Amino acid sequence: MTKFPIDLSAYKRITLDPAVTTLTDEQRAALKFNIELCRDAIVFFTATGAARGVGGHTGGPYDTVPEVMILDAIFRGNEDKYVPTFFDEAGHRVATQYLMATLNGDLPAEQLMQYRAAGSTLPGHPELGLTPGVKFSSGRLGHMWPYVNGVALANPGKAVFCLGSDGSQQEGNDAEAARLSVANHINVKLLIDDNDVTIAGHPSSYMGGYSVKQTLAGHGLTVLEGDGEDLDALYANICKAIATPGPVAIIIKRPMSVGIEGIEGSTHGHDVIPVDAAIKYLEAKGHPEAATILKNTEKPKNTYEFLGSSDKVGANRNVFGDAVVEILGSMDETTRKDSVLVVDSDLEGSCGLAQIRKAHPEVFISGGIQERGNLSAAAGFGMEKGKQGIFATFAAFLEMCISEITMARLNYSNLLCHFSHSGIDDMADNTCHFGINNMFADNGLDDGYDTKLYFPADANQMKAVVKAVFNDPGLRFIFSTRSKVPYLLDTNGKEIFGGDYTFTPGKDEVIREGSAGYIVTFGDSIYRALDAVERLKQEGIEVGLINKATLNVVDEDMMAKIGQAPFVLVTEAFNRRTGLGSRFGSWLLERGYAPKFAYIGTHEEGGGGLWEQFPHQGIDPSGIMKKVKELVG
Repeated sequence: MTKFPIDLSAYKRITLDPAVTTLTDEQRAALKFNIELCRDAIVFFTATGAARGVGGHTGGPYDTVPEVMILDAIFRGNEDKYVPTFFDEAGHRVATQYLMATLNGDLPAEQLMQYRAAGSTLPGHPELGLTPGVKFSSGRLGHMWPYVNGVALANPGKAVFCLGSDGSQQEGNDAEAARLSVANHINVKLLIDDNDVTIAGHPSSYMGGYSVKQTLAGHGLTVLEGDGEDLDALYANICKAIATPGPVAIIIKRPMSVGIEGIEGSTHGHDVIPVDAAIKYLEAKGHPEAATILKNTEKPKNTYEFLGSSDKVGANRNVFGDAVVEILGSMDETTRKDSVLVVDSDLEGSCGLAQIRKAHPEVFISGGIQERGNLSAAAGFGMEKGKQGIFATFAAFLEMCISEITMARLNYSNLLCHFSHSGIDDMADNTCHFGINNMFADNGLDDGYDTKLYFPADANQMKAVVKAVFNDPGLRFIFSTRSKVPYLLDTNGKEIFGGDYTFTPGKDEVIREGSAGYIVTFGDSIYRALDAVERLKQEGIEVGLINKATLNVVDEDMMAKIGQAPFVLVTEAFNRRTGLGSRFGSWLLERGYAPKFAYIGTHEEGGGGLWEQFPHQGIDPSGIMKKVKELVG
């Protein structure tokens, strides 16, 4: 294994006593050395993720190094006064946790160079029990401070620290946590990196009036503020926070990716540093070996050739936005403004909403990181007949919005939701960002306001679905994956959903006929199942394939067809406990059909990487073929 090219053994293990509120020259020099060492290491090993194509985040962990170094020195000599864990609201700053685990001897430095790789146990967010030295799980913004309140209550007499961010603080969870901590004098100390940068922009631009400092002060917290790059001032504020009973927030001001040329202060710093920028940085810092490793790192490729689908791929999550833009473009501006409102939750570039903002800014709102409120705002706009709201975010956050979805249904809202990053494909962020409980959106009663769930198979079908359901009343949920997907082909090699294809909500579609039994699936599982079907046919097993793009409606005609087959297998990337398969067998039995039945889906915590998540769960073509042969046998 290649040796880690930055000498982490040089880390200076100093001890700081917060009762002494000023740094000595020696302490200051040691801290500055540690900060530079750790920032260089973070740039390097997160850039290996960029080089291998698994992405990651550099700016957040890079920026917060000064406060982490100070806390580490304070923890070292005072274990009885603190819970010595670097709890972090922003799970994407996981590089901090991996670096500290390495410095503490729990993780080999060389393993850091497998950041976010499949099987490396270094996913894009920290997971307790998976990675040696990681002491908590995190990743969904706004979830850590409420949890840390409980940790502090369980450790009376000790201070508990939580690394926060201006992005996390936009979540309503943190407002609740603030009130609880003040009312109960909970000894939690927040160190909030307030860099005025989130994924899609700058809060000062898209959320006028929002101030982390004023918000927390309004809740009753003691609030301190200072320059995060001024070590003496930062240390003094941390000492003051420790000496102040009850909850204290330190607002730490600094530019995003401070000191990194070409990235500082920009939204690009939120993501992983580009390889060329990392090479330039490392060479300037005197780490030529690290730069050389990045230059020679090759991006792994999935060389598997899928049968039945094209080499050409499409990004369904972006096609959603393209299709909406096309529909909005057919309206005059007055009609658009009167009838449609699009609300983003800081993920416009990932959910296809950026195209809508650029083409029709008059119907667009940048809502910030507050999914519940944003969904409700879009739903409220769509309360009146002839109007509809459009909302989008990652599918993992659908779980956060179930109550709001119920209220939208009870108020007869017309709401079109796009949840991208559904399933597990290309999800190096791992388990906490899996969008696998999407069926929760269908939580109404039989006589409730109409709700439909759609998961198109490819970019052609995505466009057709959006066009077909855009003007429908009720709640409509359209799902897409993070990954690009190939176009499905018929037996003559033509695109199944191309040409003059139109989508009919509620109707399942035969992709391949078969006499041995049928596989039922949807979304990005379709092309994998189609490959399995083609290979099984080569072995003499004639298996059919059904695309169930409308997830929560029983197609009685299709049910009658496949109910007579020898077997039915549902395969999906959704949670095996809550997905389509958990319902489909009951649907068959209720209609008097009793073929052999099985369903496979996501059932284990993630394994990291990108396409590797599917074989990890046993739902890749090989896993599908294995299950079919069990049913046939």
